[in-house]
This record gives sequence, structure tokens and C-alpha cells, in this order.
Amino acid sequence: MKFILGTKERMTQVFDAQGIAHPVTILRVTPAKVTQVKGKEKDGYEAVQIASGEQKNHRVNKAQTGHMGGAYKHVAEFRPRTGVKESLQSLEKGAVLDVSIFSEGDVVLVSAISKGKGFQGGVKRYGFRGGPGSHGMKHTLRTPGSIGATGPQRVFKGTRMAGRMGGDRITVKNLKVIAVNKEENILLVRGAVPGRRGTLVEVRSA
Repeated sequence: MKFILGTKERMTQVFDAQGIAHPVTILRVTPAKVTQVKGKEKDGYEAVQIASGEQKNHRVNKAQTGHMGGAYKHVAEFRPRTGVKESLQSLEKGAVLDVSIFSEGDVVLVSAISKGKGFQGGVKRYGFRGGPGSHGMKHTLRTPGSIGATGPQRVFKGTRMAGRMGGDRITVKNLKVIAVNKEENILLVRGAVPGRRGTLVEVRSA
């Protein structure tokens, strides 16, 4: 099981040996330290806790500093996937993980917080078609239409309507690693990754 923390830089394109252009996202990976290896006997579940990004000491309390062996900005846990036999016991506390654990051609899952888009209507939020653009329709081009039944005389919970959009944890599956730059700690992943520039990104093997 491979996993690492990084930050989203930007998107660009790279060309392969056949001259085909691939859209890629540049991920800046900071070497992470294994701060805890959890087991079923003691903790009730298996997971590995890692920390990355150096932080000023006064911004982290003493309990966290003592537990992690230093002041770190980002902390995350990675669990084995359900139904997949993955052992985490080979990792030890204090081990350092960097971008070199991945190689070109690996298939990964990427999780991050998506961009916040504020209050949006049903057309943008859920892809509603909207009303017709002719035949006397004036102000109903992007209206949601009927939202409830006559009998209950109420709006059912979960009805797709306008509201806050974005700012959710999104996981994109089956992204391919195009290149690994060990000198600059950069990971090139084919396709788009959720979030704005600077968003914390979790990368794990698929």
C-alpha cells in the first residue's frame, strides 16, 4: 500500500514518446514521517498516521509535538481498503515517505476538498436542463420546475434544489502517474484533481 500527502500546484500538458499530449496535474509532495502505526489489538483498527510540512513550535501544542516527534502542519491517516489484503505492519514509526514510493504507470486514488462555489442554482449544481428558451418563456430559463407532490403538500428531504455547492471531500479514482521527479519532489498525475492551487491532496495506490 502506497500513500503520501501533497499540494496541488497547477495543470499542464506533457508529451509522451509517441508525441501524444496528456493533461496532467502537478502535485508537490513534501516528505512525510510515519508518526503512528495502529493495530487491531490495541486501537481496534489498522491504519498508518503520517505527518508532513514543518510548522512553528508555538503553533502546535505539546501533546501533539510529543506524539509526532516534532511540529507538523498536516496529519492524515490511511487505512487498508475494504476487501483488499494490504499489510501495514512493514512500516515503522519514524520512517520517512517521499515521492519515490510511486513510479511511472502506477494507478492512484486522489482525495481533496473541492473548490467552494457558493450558493448555486439547480442548473449548475445538478445539471438540470432548465425551461425552454422560446414560446413565450421569459423568466424561467434556469428554474428547477415542480419540486413536490400534491398529496403530501411538502418538499421531501433530499430534493435536489439550489444551495451551497462545492467544499466537499472528493475522491477521483483510476488516475495514472505520468512521471515522478525525485529531485524536485513532484508527481505528475494524468487528469484533473479536486481543489484550488495549494489544496492538500491525499494520494494512495489503487
